[in-house]
Amino acid sequence: MGLRLALCLGALALGLAVPAGGATPARDLSAYEGLGTWVDIWDSTVWKAPEAAVGSMAAHGVTTLYLETSNYSRTVDLFQPAGLGRFLDAAHAAGIRVVAWYLPSLANVSRDLRRSLAAIRFRSPSGEAFDSFALDIEASVVKPPAKRTARVLALARGLRAAAGPEYPLGAIIPAPRGMDLRPAFWPGFPYRQLAQTFDVFLPMGYFTYRYKTAAASSDYTELNVELLRERAGNEALPVHAVGGLAASASVAQVRAFVEAALGSGATGASLYDYASTRPAEWQALAGVF
Repeated sequence: MGLRLALCLGALALGLAVPAGGATPARDLSAYEGLGTWVDIWDSTVWKAPEAAVGSMAAHGVTTLYLETSNYSRTVDLFQPAGLGRFLDAAHAAGIRVVAWYLPSLANVSRDLRRSLAAIRFRSPSGEAFDSFALDIEASVVKPPAKRTARVLALARGLRAAAGPEYPLGAIIPAPRGMDLRPAFWPGFPYRQLAQTFDVFLPMGYFTYRYKTAAASSDYTELNVELLRERAGNEALPVHAVGGLAASASVAQVRAFVEAALGSGATGASLYDYASTRPAEWQALAGVF
């Protein structure tokens, strides 16, 4: 699908995303609350035993699993459908919600929309569905940034049109402060426009990329939430804070991150990712909501 068609689809979505009377329906955002953890398509060991992984997550107090369903580098719309079904069935049986996420390139808006909808429409053999879907907005394949912005907005609006007005959608985005420190990466990032489509934002505030101390990690977490809400034009914007890489974080940093997420009023928090989270880090995360 070309950009012109994608933009037309986006314009159509604006009409379909709002029900008669102009009121936005209440959407269930509980999937983004509490302690989360992440599994991507590269975690081969975890994919071999979904039930065991989910059992471990439940024991650590995880309330939501963020599960990657594909990305733009793959040749298939859904990565290991049998494994997706096993994760869904095991997680729901354990009382854990599951949010599907997909990383688009934006080079092919039609493909990105199709793959996103494949996740939303997926059903396990027992009929279980994902509790929500989150779009991972970070790829810089498309240049210049203005073109990238136009395409992600078209994709977002098309996604809302197809998913329907009541379906909860999340936007996984680079850290606002991180983008400030790399101004050439995505100038004019469309916070406010994306907030018209997505219900929850998940800033990738990876403090481990920049800081070693607990205090700096805490400040970075709080600043990312503050900047995000300011730029989205909504001080009450639901935010799930995604912290530093678990493999690189110290326990002190994790504790500081949890306190900062709580203090900033985030609805939930998580580290990236499940496979690399150490026992001491799980203990530090135990106080999340």
